[in-house]
Formats: sequence, structure tokens, C-alpha cells
Amino acid sequence: MKTLINPLSSRWAHIKRLTSVLILGLTCVNFAHATDLKVGDKAPDFRLQATDGHFYQLQDYLGKQTLVLAWYPMANTHGCTLECKSLVQKGHLIREYNAVYMMASVDDLEDNQKFAEEQKADFPMLSDPTKATAKAFDVLNLVRVASRVTFYIGKDGTILKIDDDINPATAAEDIAATLAELGVEKRS
Repeated sequence: MKTLINPLSSRWAHIKRLTSVLILGLTCVNFAHATDLKVGDKAPDFRLQATDGHFYQLQDYLGKQTLVLAWYPMANTHGCTLECKSLVQKGHLIREYNAVYMMASVDDLEDNQKFAEEQKADFPMLSDPTKATAKAFDVLNLVRVASRVTFYIGKDGTILKIDDDINPATAAEDIAATLAELGVEKRS
């Protein structure tokens, strides 16, 4: 006796698998994203809670340090894990400069805290679950996560550079090289 296969249920299962793969793939890739912000603009102000429980805001660094704000799509995805590991393992290269660096996503604080703990992050990882700051920085993409974009913000609050061509595996080295190119002073 032959077993009949329902072609509709088979197609539905195939469509569901393809959809899952597509969604996962979209959260891991770096979306080419042109922001309306440009070099020379004042950076949007923000106040976000970090994985260490503290709140961080742009005004805390005005007149003191360059701020490197690295937006990433989603905790525990391949590219974001590579970027975080780079910043953990080679963050000392960035700390040679009078700059502070942090990562930010639209993940819930609890998700970011777990991710930060797993990766042993020794820098602030900011959570923007309302997506208001991501919208202000114009990094919110089609799937409603942040695109991988790094902003370099000067002591005066102006945007020095916007980098949307990020190699997650060499993020720390690339940030340090950019700080040198921008003429950010080294710590004494």
C-alpha cells in the first residue's frame, strides 16, 4: 500500500524552514545602511542602561573623551559574538587612547547581560529596547534591529566618523586604527 504525502503540508514545512533560515540570516548580516546623520553633525543625545546596571549618556563624555558607540544587531549571533570577543581580547588597544567604547543594541537588558557575562565583556553594553535611540542614530533596519554601524563622537559631541563597513573579527584593531587616524590623543 502506498503512503500518500500531502503536497500542501510538505510545501508549508519547506516554506517555514526557509523563512526561519532567512530571518536568522538577516539578523547576522551587516545591512548596508545609509544614515541621515553625517560627519560634523551633533550626535543624538541618549541615556541607556548598560549590562553593568549603570546608565550611560552622551553628556557624560562631553569635554572629556571621544566616545565610540558600536551598534550591533543582536546578542548571541555569530557576527555580534565575534565583535564582542574582539573588543574583549584586544580592547587594550582602544584604551591606549583618550576614548571610551561601548556596544549598543535594541535587545532587552536581560539578554545583553547574559551575552556580556558569557563573553566576559569588560566594557558597557547598552540596551535600547524602546528603539528610540536606534531611531535617533538612524540605525534601525528593516527587521527592526540595529544595523552594524560604529559612530565616533568627539569631545564636543560632533560625529567624527560613521563606519558601516565593520569586520567583527577585527573590530578592536580597526577602532584603535581609526582613533589614531582621527588624531585622538593617547592617554599619558
